[in-house]
Amino acid sequence: MNNDWKSVGRNGQRSTGEPVYAKRREENRLGRKKPGKLRYVLAMLGYLAVAVLVIALGTGLYVWIDEAITKNATEMVTNADVAAQFNVGVLYSQEDLDEQLKAADQAAQEEKEQAVQAKEDEILGGIRASLEEGGTMVETLRPYYPDELVLVSNGTFHFVPIRDDLEHNSLVQENLQVLESGEFQYLEGDQVVSHKGIDVSQHQGKIDWQQVAADGVEFAMIRTVYRGYGSGKLVEDEYYRQNIEGALAAGIHVGVYVFTQAVTPEEIQEEADLVLEQLAPYEIDGPVVIDVEKTASDTGRMNQLSLEERTNLVLQFCQIIENAGYKPMIYHNMEMGALMIDLATFEGYDKWFASYSDQLYYPYAYDIWQYSASGQVSGIKGNVDLNISFTEFWNEE
Repeated sequence: MNNDWKSVGRNGQRSTGEPVYAKRREENRLGRKKPGKLRYVLAMLGYLAVAVLVIALGTGLYVWIDEAITKNATEMVTNADVAAQFNVGVLYSQEDLDEQLKAADQAAQEEKEQAVQAKEDEILGGIRASLEEGGTMVETLRPYYPDELVLVSNGTFHFVPIRDDLEHNSLVQENLQVLESGEFQYLEGDQVVSHKGIDVSQHQGKIDWQQVAADGVEFAMIRTVYRGYGSGKLVEDEYYRQNIEGALAAGIHVGVYVFTQAVTPEEIQEEADLVLEQLAPYEIDGPVVIDVEKTASDTGRMNQLSLEERTNLVLQFCQIIENAGYKPMIYHNMEMGALMIDLATFEGYDKWFASYSDQLYYPYAYDIWQYSASGQVSGIKGNVDLNISFTEFWNEE
């Protein structure tokens, strides 16, 4: 077969170029290049997608692992105070945590024991210093019980809760001034606001009331009657009339008091009636006081009463005096106020308080303070009770 013949085209003409089959082979080769590039691009995109997926999965896995570690570490910390000391990204074994807690508890216990020991040393040192300075045991104990009244009655220490439902005084210790003479004054700023007073009975004998007034005494509480603590007999004070007339003539403000040992309502009525009878001839601007206190004798009549019985008798006296147009007042000491009458019953009445100390320890309200039984006043031979009043009770309506 002759290979030099020319190829015939589709239109039946011969071609002057390459043979037909050779041309087609070339065309076929060239046509396969386009499908090869597309597959390459698609392959690259696939690889990229896989890489992105791997990165995303890796990031999510890292976050999950980190959260799991954090949660596990947090759950392992069982004590809030210890937990604050740990980084949540760090894991500790339960044994480590137990050791940490044990050490913290031991440190806290040691600190507590040291604080208790320091407080004990402070208290013991304070007690020793107070006793060495001559303080009584009651005075020594009181600073350590600020919410209670500490007192001794019948040889027994009593710790009586201070009542918030009772009116308290507003006296300030720093405002109390003790003069060289032993007299007390109460100041507000640089101004003396207290008033000098005395209380007297037949024990003072004859008194020169003009000299008393000249010594600066502004008021006097004068005993009218007293009842025997053993016999129960009601007796007029021997110097009552001399004292009330002398004090009024000297321009001294006057109040009166009765020392009661009544144990029945009938006896209280008897005391009140006699006091009113004695007051009738005079005009006084001070209170009418019932002196209610326990006697030193174990056989004292009023000592045997219950708190309720004593309270009712004192209240009866105050009501009789008030109904007669006078101002009633209650004389008492700390033992009486804390243990032997119900002060809440007398919230509406003025108080006269007795305490022979320069400490304003008693918390409840009172208008007159009897602070000494051994005072010295011109015109009186021997000792006399000294008082200060925190108000001008004679000007009160």
